[in-house]
Amino acid sequence: MSDRFNGESVFGPAAAEERSRRSCGIAFMAKASAPGRAKTRLVPPLTFDQAANLNTAFLQDVAENLVLADEQARPAGGHNPTIVGYAAYGPPGSTDFFRRILPGSIGLIEAWLPNFGDCLFHTIGEILRRGHESAVVLNSDSPTLPTAFLVETADVLARPGDRAVLGPSTDGGYYLLGLKHAHARMFEDITWSTERVAQQALARAREIGLDVHVLPTWYDVDDVAALKRLEAELRDADLRPRREPAQRPRFAAHTAKLMRQLARERDVGAARAFAGDQIHA
Repeated sequence: MSDRFNGESVFGPAAAEERSRRSCGIAFMAKASAPGRAKTRLVPPLTFDQAANLNTAFLQDVAENLVLADEQARPAGGHNPTIVGYAAYGPPGSTDFFRRILPGSIGLIEAWLPNFGDCLFHTIGEILRRGHESAVVLNSDSPTLPTAFLVETADVLARPGDRAVLGPSTDGGYYLLGLKHAHARMFEDITWSTERVAQQALARAREIGLDVHVLPTWYDVDDVAALKRLEAELRDADLRPRREPAQRPRFAAHTAKLMRQLARERDVGAARAFAGDQIHA
């Protein structure tokens, strides 16, 4: 048993070693849900309060996906590595928010630095310092990411030899990066928040001779077009039968519930506007 808030075992070093042996630590990059500070690129059509609520739903769905990934990895006769989830969070002082909204098995890593690459590198290093064989950073903008991608990541990183796993995003960035060692070069000379991030990461890997396993491409919900895609996906309008079962979107329950609520509010608002038009016609 371990303290999820600091990653230390409450039963001493032996328990910590047992917990981390053949384990993959996966941390999603998490910002506390404050109106005007979270998911602001979705305003409009959302309000700042709605965007903050959506951020919370995303965090909860991503955290539960990590818990599910560990459950799916375990039945393989004990050969697969366990998956231990973390939230790499900020800003400082928001610990209570994350304690309140996340499952008890999700650990916390404070990661609030001026440069995004430094946040990622710090998180990778902290996961490895906690005794895990491999470390993964994950976005919190992909609530429907297939759980199988996370299980595959841990499995690939458990193989002998140094290697990396990269999950490219449709916008040219990446939603996931997994490493077995804290390679600082993987986070240097990257033009963050551009369409060149994934290709630059692959170039950094080539520079240091690191083999990279590339996962299927997925999407981030960080603009209105992606939000519409997510809404359609959660309504089962985007079933994409061509996909293998392992690549089908995971149903994000918290996000789906909120999206239904927002749709009802939108319908009520439209009805009121229509009624007002009729009165003044």
